[in-house]
Amino acid sequence: MAAATAAPTYRFSFITLDKYSMIALSSAIEPLRMANYLIGREVYQWSIVTLDGQPATASNGAYMLPTVALDDTGPVDIAFVCGGIKVKEAVTPPLLSALRRLAQRHVPIGALCTGSYALAKAGVLEKHHVAIHWENMAGLLEEFPGIKLTEKLFSIDDDRYTCSGGIAPLDLMLHLIKGHLGHEIAMAISEQFIVERIRDDNDRQRVPLQSQVGICQENLLKVAALMEANIEEPLSLDELSDEIGVSRRQIERLFKRYLNCVPTKYYLDLRLHRARALLLQTSMSILEIAIACGFRTPPHFAKCYRDLFGYPPSGERGQKCRNRTFTPVPLLSMPRPPSMTPSVDYYGNA
Repeated sequence: MAAATAAPTYRFSFITLDKYSMIALSSAIEPLRMANYLIGREVYQWSIVTLDGQPATASNGAYMLPTVALDDTGPVDIAFVCGGIKVKEAVTPPLLSALRRLAQRHVPIGALCTGSYALAKAGVLEKHHVAIHWENMAGLLEEFPGIKLTEKLFSIDDDRYTCSGGIAPLDLMLHLIKGHLGHEIAMAISEQFIVERIRDDNDRQRVPLQSQVGICQENLLKVAALMEANIEEPLSLDELSDEIGVSRRQIERLFKRYLNCVPTKYYLDLRLHRARALLLQTSMSILEIAIACGFRTPPHFAKCYRDLFGYPPSGERGQKCRNRTFTPVPLLSMPRPPSMTPSVDYYGNA
């Protein structure tokens, strides 16, 4: 706690675009406020910003005061662009020029929700890994094929901080606070907000597979659903082929074309993410989890787990004990019913 009370002041600005996501912005600001409350002084300062100082209207119709002009904010440690729905309409030439000037001055730049689109449009994300809300991944990659897109909740790559939408900015801020003020303060904030676990950069968005490949790829969706339903006793590729009446070669082509991986790799990752969920959520032994996820021996399970996550299953259990918390972990992308498919995406396209 002594190190936290001696911490310097960090200043953030949140550049709000028209129809920005209020939940994303609030999820970013509230951990900073709580950090100040727990420390007893203003370790964090922040400004709500627009180009002209006039409040931007959020997607829920609300706006925030005070809002200041970008040129009046002064030096900041990170400038976050806050996007939301119809972000293409909100990204104007003056905004792009302002973002490029920030980059030229070596100001660390971040983005919440679809704010990553604005940074990509400004050309300041080259050679950086980028996170964005899952609904916008395909569109971003289509328009900016050189982007290093990630399905993670957030990405910190040098001086670029990009984050998906919803409450994921809370996890990003807790990650930053942990680095600034220590694990104890970050955990105290999560407990104040009744957040069961601080998610890290091993956690991914649950991207519905149907959103990745489209509703027309019925056979691919069927194979993935069969894999999801058969974790403890994995089916062979021949068995999957027989179940849906499509040749093994065709299944391999579908996975290669639409997911850029072989079916066995997808299946293995699915089982390992299920194992991680069980490690974090239950008191099952590592042996029991290995068996429940279709691994014949603990050593094989441990090797595969380390290959994917960078540490063994026992390391995951150690992290859980340090966090003292339990929460579900997103599994790999699975199909959702067509009725749930949005009719309008965050870009504003029908």
